[in-house]
Amino acid sequence: MKDFKDKVVVITGASSGIGAALAARFAAQGAHVVAGARSVDKLEEVVDSLPTPSVAVACDVSREEDCKRLIQRAVEAFGRIDVLINNAGISMRALFDDVDLEVIRRLMDTNFWGCVYCTKYALPYIQASRGSIVGISSVAGFHGLPGRTGYSASKYAMHGLLETVRVENLKKGVHVLIVAPGFTASNVRFAALTADGSPQGASPREEGKMMTADQAAERILRAIAKRKRTLLMDFDGKATRILKFWAPKLLDRLYYNHMAKEPDSPFK
Repeated sequence: MKDFKDKVVVITGASSGIGAALAARFAAQGAHVVAGARSVDKLEEVVDSLPTPSVAVACDVSREEDCKRLIQRAVEAFGRIDVLINNAGISMRALFDDVDLEVIRRLMDTNFWGCVYCTKYALPYIQASRGSIVGISSVAGFHGLPGRTGYSASKYAMHGLLETVRVENLKKGVHVLIVAPGFTASNVRFAALTADGSPQGASPREEGKMMTADQAAERILRAIAKRKRTLLMDFDGKATRILKFWAPKLLDRLYYNHMAKEPDSPFK
């Protein structure tokens, strides 16, 4: 799928960050974007700025009916779906000792079940077009990230789902891509939940040193065009995959020390 002209791309979490950047990138290639998000005003601004006929759909991916409506709206508007990008997600920052279990439920509902719902309803159309299903994950889906228990759990679950969908569709031409962007300058960390479920409100990391959402979107688009299986965007992600196999105990210590150095780290 090197040419995205007139292809139909469904993107969740498209009102800001990587989702909005993906919408712009695909539309610039001539694709029609069906953008879903909870922030309707921001979502409509994104869609209004696109150069191709595209659609904004209010969608909370933790709600099955919203996901079903998102897919139905795409088919009603354009008659097909070529790419589904499960991008909507929330994060957290708290030790498992302290976190309210409702926080973990919220992360699973959005990060995992949102992917389940959208993938389930889009799958027949992706099979028909021999298209792509993409999960925007994290290095936390490859190794447990301290202070992010629910986030890691939800991303591991996403990986298991999408890897199984990939295997089940080996003879149906469906492409499945799992993406780990690394630390990207986006709204995800600002909206991360604390132990009691309240928003973090500020990122503990230096945004200026991170990959931009547009840079991440460009790499994701190329990976979809090349029908890659996995996209690890930074050194941390690539090193994690290697150390996970060869030196898992060392990786535990490196992760602990790295996260403990964050400002206001829960380990202190």
